[in-house]
Amino acid sequence: MLSRTLGVLLVCLGLFVSGCSAGTDTSQAGSSAPPEASAPAWAAGMETVREADLPAEARSTLRLIDAGCPFPYEKDGTVFGNFEGELPKERRGYYHEYTVRTPGERDRGARRIVTGDGGETYYTDDHYESFKAVLR
Repeated sequence: MLSRTLGVLLVCLGLFVSGCSAGTDTSQAGSSAPPEASAPAWAAGMETVREADLPAEARSTLRLIDAGCPFPYEKDGTVFGNFEGELPKERRGYYHEYTVRTPGERDRGARRIVTGDGGETYYTDDHYESFKAVLR
């Protein structure tokens, strides 16, 4: 049991380290993906961005979320309240937020990934003022 847990932690650490060293693309995810028939219903009416077009740090955060790894920031995985009302209204606890590292920032910065219990993924680079639906 201990060796399995240690193995899982090592894999998570490897994913985290490889994601952090994958590059320092500081470009904004400003280009919206064209409307596609394959866009999920929850993305209807929202700006979208393909996962591949997100900054490298956001893609790294998505890999950590997918792996269920320990996260670098204490608030990662906590409930996102959607107080700004930019995402579809859902019950409290439906959304969770994760920090996207911003090179040069000493704190958490403004970039986040927010996930919904229904599999939705959103990206913001302006601290919740606007969101793009992430097409994965």
